Amino acid sequence: MRVWIDADACPRAARDLVVKFALKRKFEVLLVAGQPQVRPAFACVRLIVVPSGPDAADDYLVEHALPGDLVICSDVPLADRLVKRGVAALDPRGREFDERNMGERLAVRNLFTDLREQGQVGGGQAAYGDRDRQAFANALDRLLNALARKAP
Repeated sequence: MRVWIDADACPRAARDLVVKFALKRKFEVLLVAGQPQVRPAFACVRLIVVPSGPDAADDYLVEHALPGDLVICSDVPLADRLVKRGVAALDPRGREFDERNMGERLAVRNLFTDLREQGQVGGGQAAYGDRDRQAFANALDRLLNALARKAP
């Protein structure tokens, strides 16, 4: 099993938590980014820097992640593409993306995009805090266990 991280948008605390789980459970972590990043100095972690461009990291993740892998991402359209390919996806705040909730998640994302473009709402998500980190840790543990049970 591999855990992929959309590293350009993932909070450091969530990324560090994935690495901690990887060291304990012995799986590979692949950080995919559109720009150079600091890679944690562990053999189980690899950094893949893709050529810059719109959706280059997303396209790489969709092309290379396989069913049985997990991708950590905040990008709802990316998660939709992954879920359609049978790849598990989780956001850094502990919300799982799956076939049952993708339609709703895309609709909400599109609504807020439209409202922001019209100037009716501003800002983004709240700062990443302890509650988000704990929800992510719980969801990550649950998903890793489920994926391990499915592995051949």
